[in-house]
Amino acid sequence: MQAFARIGGRIGQIALAVLALGYVALGLHFQLKPPLLYVLYAALLTWAVCVTLLVWRGRWSLVWGFMAGLVTIWGLWWATIEPRQDRDWMSEVSRGVTSTPAANGRITLHNIRDFRWSSPTEAEQAWYDLEVDPQSLTSVDMILSVWDHPDIAHTLVSFGFEDGQHVVFSGEIRKEKGEEFSNIGGLFKSYEVVLIAADERDIVNLRTNARGETVSLYPVALSDEQRLDLFRALLDYGNALAERPRWYHTLWTNCTTLPYRLVRGITDGAPFDLRIILSGRLPGYLYDLGVLPGAEAMPLSELRERAALPTLDVAGMGSAPYSKALRQGWQD
Repeated sequence: MQAFARIGGRIGQIALAVLALGYVALGLHFQLKPPLLYVLYAALLTWAVCVTLLVWRGRWSLVWGFMAGLVTIWGLWWATIEPRQDRDWMSEVSRGVTSTPAANGRITLHNIRDFRWSSPTEAEQAWYDLEVDPQSLTSVDMILSVWDHPDIAHTLVSFGFEDGQHVVFSGEIRKEKGEEFSNIGGLFKSYEVVLIAADERDIVNLRTNARGETVSLYPVALSDEQRLDLFRALLDYGNALAERPRWYHTLWTNCTTLPYRLVRGITDGAPFDLRIILSGRLPGYLYDLGVLPGAEAMPLSELRERAALPTLDVAGMGSAPYSKALRQGWQD
């Protein structure tokens, strides 16, 4: 039994060493951008050194000492890689939303995106600033955009004001020009995260028309205080990112930030629910909480039908009329 335990322990140690070596190799690949084959060659060479030490001296302590030194050097280098604001960003994520106080309790939102998309990658670019009165908030809508598996959706939050204006917030991966997204790369400090504020004619039209995604809009019943708290929390988040950029992380700092903040604003202290992560199922969670209009009188399937957004021609349509047209399914 002791022999089996010893063999099992060695196998576990080898597996741990392989995992550590693989993590280091992938980190080098995504940061230094060498061909992956070269990184694999380097990993094999490192493994050969470990085997040589073991055969030559017959002592595992030498192998672990070598591996510990290698990981320590890598870790010290890894700690020096900081997120930045000054990269050559793709135009649609080149500006994150920020805010400053204005007179009489009003707030000026800076860098609201207002692109006119002619294709998924081409647009007439425009940005504007908007002064709003937070006390005039009248609505919060959750917008879900599905492009592949129905359980996985990008979540946006739209705030409506008394004058018919709507501003949408979206947590985005901040890609550089020519950069492609990789879920594995998202584990290795490959992308920063940015909070985008946009006109609905821009960000909804991009997803319904230009990209052809399945988009739905759900009004969320919040109190005046909850709406205001959520709005201010997102503004604070945008200002914090402008002051100190943060890395996107596939597991920990990703596009579930907005649904998490939304749910936290509705249900203070509520237990974690997997539907917050699988945001395509988030309407079911909000339905169970009773914060979707009509939840007490109609099945969720009917609410989903109401929420489905049409493809609208934005040409010549103002911001307020476009936002009103998006919500036709919720007009009784």
